Amino acid sequence: MKIGFIGVGVMGARMAKRLLAAGYEVAVYNRSVAKTEPLVQLGAVREETIAELASRSDVICTCLSMPEDVVDVYLREDGVVNHARPGSICLDFTTVGPDTSKVVSVKAKEKGISYLDAPVSGGPEGAEQGTLTIMVGGERSAWERVLPLLRTLGETVEYLGPSGSGSIAKLLNQYLVAVHSVAAAEAMVTGVALGLDAEQLYRILKVSYGESRMLRRHMEQFVLNRQFAPGGAVKYVHKDVRLANELLETAGITQFTGQVAERAFAHAIEQGLTDLDMSAVIQPLEDVCKVVVKRRGI
Repeated sequence: MKIGFIGVGVMGARMAKRLLAAGYEVAVYNRSVAKTEPLVQLGAVREETIAELASRSDVICTCLSMPEDVVDVYLREDGVVNHARPGSICLDFTTVGPDTSKVVSVKAKEKGISYLDAPVSGGPEGAEQGTLTIMVGGERSAWERVLPLLRTLGETVEYLGPSGSGSIAKLLNQYLVAVHSVAAAEAMVTGVALGLDAEQLYRILKVSYGESRMLRRHMEQFVLNRQFAPGGAVKYVHKDVRLANELLETAGITQFTGQVAERAFAHAIEQGLTDLDMSAVIQPLEDVCKVVVKRRGI
């Protein structure tokens, strides 16, 4: 089975590396050619164009930034759909709205190609360790064919239903990521503003009912140490919660906490925090309260 991988950034590179380690034949393409070099050194073949990669692959994987990137890579004239072989399977690991997945799926099917929306959760560490959660929508028969490949990348691999189902599940996960991130930031900033020690407050919260995975991630890896190099950037969480909020509106909910989270991440972008880790959403709140949530001695 020949694998083509388009988009070898923070997540994609780690996923492609695991496929190489598992013995798959992997070809890679990235707009920034330099990002492909470490994978080429591990045995990957670098393709010069998307069309060449698609035409030579049995499975085409994509891990991109934005929904518009997915539409472009798959549907442009020299894109995946026009050049993939009939019978090939496309696996899109990008977080997009279900409408994007459905549009690409229809176009792929017209060409005799299977397209699965297969967004992932678990961050760079999950990609590196092969412990990702992978949420799959599309044709069940195609999912069954690529299940061994997906199990190389993920610990939990779930088939959820027709095209768009994986995207819906991932966006609901991202909804919780965004809401929990903002709630954790509000709680920590408020505590410090009212005189509590940040480290002590965090120790209490992480063993209480208010504990959350985002509280632990943000405080332990980023905020308390004042290190905001991105795992998942502010701009991506803003995109995700915006798309998730559209799902809630479609379901008929009119007032929900995701609206607050979307505004908080939009404000962080306005403050120049676009490319920092999502935990940097705490910084505008710190500015308002004139405090810094950090370890003692920093």
